[in-house]
Amino acid sequence: MSDSNGSFPHSSATALLLIDVINDLDFPDADAMLEQALPMARRLAEFKRRVSKNSIPAIYVNDNFGQWRSDFRAVVKHCTDPSSRGAPIAKLLRPQEEDYFVLKAKHSGFYHTQLDLLVNYLQVRTIVLAGFTTDICVLFTASDAYLRDLEIVVPPDCSAADSVEHHEGALEHMERVLHVKAIPSTEIDFTELLQSSHDAEQPAIEVS
Repeated sequence: MSDSNGSFPHSSATALLLIDVINDLDFPDADAMLEQALPMARRLAEFKRRVSKNSIPAIYVNDNFGQWRSDFRAVVKHCTDPSSRGAPIAKLLRPQEEDYFVLKAKHSGFYHTQLDLLVNYLQVRTIVLAGFTTDICVLFTASDAYLRDLEIVVPPDCSAADSVEHHEGALEHMERVLHVKAIPSTEIDFTELLQSSHDAEQPAIEVS
């Protein structure tokens, strides 16, 4: 439920982080990235709709592309322009009014951003990471989330890299080193996920 200032919600034990999904794909080998990312974006758009229906906040954690005078609305406008290679993805995943956003300048969503403050404000214990690329910005953000004792879920079908090998290699690394739960988006039970997040009251996560 929104409050009088438009915040949605006041708190949530779980949040969805969308990493760099608003992207112009203006870099070398971007065509290979687009081939992997577009099918992922369709699945992620459906997953995000399910997330919203369960009153779980979505946080866009997006690169500023070195445009220090820009803001997130300007980034969305640029990336959804028909001239942008990434427009099909940006249009599929265009943020809604209730969504949150954080701009980043480096690979991790936590590095010198307000994501820490927002996660703490929302009382998040579990983050679901999605977006691209799996082996770079998703991985770096997961690493910093792990250092913050957050539980991490990365749906393999809702992230992408420039190749299947890089994608799968990053997922294997995150599962092995960061104790990430790689659960397909269609198999995520939001009731169970929210309950497990509420139960995670201790600052450290025990891993058997």
